Amino acid sequence: MANAIRFHEIGTPSVMQWEDVEVGEPGAGEVRIRHEAVGLNFADTYFRSGLYPAQLPAGMGVEGAGVIEAVGSGVDFSVGDRVTYTGSPLGAYSTERIMPASDLIALPDGIAFDTAAAMTMRGLTAAYLLRRIYPLKAGDTVLLHAAAGGVGLIFTQWAKLLGVKVIGTVSTDEKAAVARAHGCDEVIIYTREDVVARVREITGGVGVPVVYDSIGQSTFDISLDSLARRGLMVCFGTASGPTPPINAMQLAVKGSLFVTRPALADYIADPAERAELAAELFSHVEAGRIKIEINQRYALEDAVRAHHDMESGRSIGSSVFSV
Repeated sequence: MANAIRFHEIGTPSVMQWEDVEVGEPGAGEVRIRHEAVGLNFADTYFRSGLYPAQLPAGMGVEGAGVIEAVGSGVDFSVGDRVTYTGSPLGAYSTERIMPASDLIALPDGIAFDTAAAMTMRGLTAAYLLRRIYPLKAGDTVLLHAAAGGVGLIFTQWAKLLGVKVIGTVSTDEKAAVARAHGCDEVIIYTREDVVARVREITGGVGVPVVYDSIGQSTFDISLDSLARRGLMVCFGTASGPTPPINAMQLAVKGSLFVTRPALADYIADPAERAELAAELFSHVEAGRIKIEINQRYALEDAVRAHHDMESGRSIGSSVFSV
């Protein structure tokens, strides 16, 4: 019998339950995967809280890594293959599950399962932010909110490889030290510093060409006001709540600004593009050019506590469940 975290109603972390589940055998185009590690992402809370729709009752989580135990017809993978994935149907918080084979990414032997679970979503997010959204070039300076988070630490290390200067925002001195240790050039502690004033100071009054904002509601105006003329605001998360409606005239008044709200799913939907982004990410991690920080580890049964910790803002770097 397999086990999984499931929820039957939306709400606080307490709605999640540890249950026995029947997994069954894979059908055509499917595999059964035994998880070795499962990723914990802030986006998981959006399904649980109702911000993202889910058909109840539902599983939880969209990222995991493990070993294929059974395959259906028409599948290129084999039993025993090591794989990772993100952006799949809900249900990653489980010991075993059936997965569409098309969602899986072959995992190199040089990358551990817990590392994969900690970086597949975050790493591919950093990949499309840096390699697809805006034509960054060496010498550019960008603003990154939540610089000590899982995406932030990968993003900053990767940006340094590209010669891009990163101004990061964090909430505490502890997080500031972590961000600097991973290559953040300038760190702004937003709980006691004026972010816009500091960005203008650092950039000689010009502002930055791009802001990467995963916070949402509470940082929306700060991000816009930190941009240079004709700058781009990239809203890729809503940790503090949904972004407010966009006033088109406000964008003109503030310097003919651009705003985009990308989603990872649209940058990995094409198998060839996903493979290209994953290969670049994996090569950096295997070579040690990008280090994946796992600072919180939980048993899968402790999902309620893990969500409480994550929503409190105490987490640094990546979090994973051991299976």
